[in-house]
Amino acid sequence: WLRGAWMILDSNRLTQHWVRIVPHVNDSLLLIAAITLALMSHQYPLVNPWLSVKVVGLLTYIALGNIAFRHPIKSLRITAWLTGQGVFAMIILVALTRWPSSS
Repeated sequence: WLRGAWMILDSNRLTQHWVRIVPHVNDSLLLIAAITLALMSHQYPLVNPWLSVKVVGLLTYIALGNIAFRHPIKSLRITAWLTGQGVFAMIILVALTRWPSSS
């Protein structure tokens, strides 16, 4: 959330080295956690609809983050960032409710 606020405000903090590295580490950890969860719980995307939605949501969230911090048009960056926040909320909702379920 903080990077988005800095992006909207055109903060110089976005150019700091750690600010450019941490999101890549975070995205990698999220992907590793998703794969580990699927393997450990024996619930796999394309078999369990809720997990498929969650994985597609995670990939969408990462793609929107790339647009939000790399696209030259600021209005599109802000739209991508806000959409990414909604996708993140959807991922949390799907994780808590396991909707859509196969049963």
